[in-house]
Amino acid sequence: MIFRLVVLFILVLTTSNVFLYASPGNDTDQHALLSFKAKITDDSLGVLDSWNNSIHFCQWKGVTCSRRRQRVRAINLVNKNLRGTISPHIGNLSFLRGFYLYNNSFHGSIPNEIGRLFRLQQLNLESNSFEGGYPANLSHCVRLTNISIYDNKLEGKLPTYFASWPQLYLFALGKNYFTRSIPPSIGNLTLLHSLHLDYNSLVAGIPLEITHLANLELLALAVNNLSSMIPLALYNMSSLRIVSLTQNELEGTLPGDLGITLSQLQEFYIGENRFSGLFPPSLANASNLVNFEIWGNNITGPIPNNLGNLPNLEMLSLSQNLLGGGNNRLIDDWSFFDSLVNCTYLQYLSLNENSLRGQLQMSIVNLSTTMEVLYMYTNQIYGGIPREIGKLVNMTTLSLFGNLLTGTIPGSIGELSKLGTLDLSTNGISGVIPPSVSNITQLYFLALRCNMLQGSLPPELFTITTLQEVDLANNRLTGVIPVEIVFSYQLFILLLTQN
Repeated sequence: MIFRLVVLFILVLTTSNVFLYASPGNDTDQHALLSFKAKITDDSLGVLDSWNNSIHFCQWKGVTCSRRRQRVRAINLVNKNLRGTISPHIGNLSFLRGFYLYNNSFHGSIPNEIGRLFRLQQLNLESNSFEGGYPANLSHCVRLTNISIYDNKLEGKLPTYFASWPQLYLFALGKNYFTRSIPPSIGNLTLLHSLHLDYNSLVAGIPLEITHLANLELLALAVNNLSSMIPLALYNMSSLRIVSLTQNELEGTLPGDLGITLSQLQEFYIGENRFSGLFPPSLANASNLVNFEIWGNNITGPIPNNLGNLPNLEMLSLSQNLLGGGNNRLIDDWSFFDSLVNCTYLQYLSLNENSLRGQLQMSIVNLSTTMEVLYMYTNQIYGGIPREIGKLVNMTTLSLFGNLLTGTIPGSIGELSKLGTLDLSTNGISGVIPPSVSNITQLYFLALRCNMLQGSLPPELFTITTLQEVDLANNRLTGVIPVEIVFSYQLFILLLTQN
């Protein structure tokens, strides 16, 4: 009798466990997942092979469940080379908190049923091919902290119901086809830290309400059609670390105290706009600055002499402005250059097309050995190239064309073994092409045209197998083309006219 009672008790427990295991909620989740799988048209990596009845769905690849209720909490299928659409049944995963499909090939519209996921906190559909408008029902997901649908094919206007997401930390809709203006209601996202709306077709100005985002650290609005003046209050947003406004039609001046009011600034990009006024003299106060780009504006000089106080500076892009003093021969526009030797992490420096006048600074050879790209072309630089130029051993691009340089090309140029581009054309350089140039084994573009170079073509030049374009026209070169040219099997342009 006792034995029978024990067996009956075990059967009841077992039956109870089975009932819990196959609860209605679990069935709903499993059906929703299988419906999701059914919409996948290409799974070349076999990621969803485990999605079958042989094991519990909580053990399926990419699925995370809650421990107690065994309900789906997250779907993580990032970088899985999946192709297909999202099933509307995704809206039945009522316990879903994280949905991550980054970097796949999903297409079609984002189903409105996604708005039924009222527990959803993180949505990442970045780098797919989703089409149509922004899913309006997403406003029902009031617990969202991260929304990233960056790099898709969405179109239409931006959402306006930002008050629905009081906890939103990141909002990324960049690299889509959104049009019209940025809605002022975006100022309701009081906890927002990162805003990515770059690479769209947005118009009108930057709304003042953006400056109400007291926690904003990253503002990315580059490559749109934004116009008008930047709200001055933006420069007082002390939380900002990254500002990206490149390639718009924005206007205004940079405040003189920019480096003080934006003291946390790390990256600042306003290239190819319509900014004018003086270069901000306080920039060196932004001691955390890494990248500073203002190319393609109408900003005037002088360039301050204390930029060496920026210990973390890696990129300084000042090209295509009005930073030079014009025809005033009493002004040395290059007095700032010496301080840059203190920027020990500097990799990229562009100063081209600024009418900067003065002698080529000897301190150029004392720039950081981390230097890779140096653009100083189309200015009014005179003097010679120093022999110690070979110290810049990591240089990949050196462009000094369109200046007033004289002297010879030093043999130490061959020590720049990583150089891919060397452009010294349209100067007054004389002497011969040094044979040591053959040591630049990665060189693919060499331009020395419109100088006063003499002698014959060094045979060693054509032993560089990476050469693609060589322009030596308008010099005083003599002799014959070396037979070694047969080794330059990638060379497709060789200009030798007017020699």
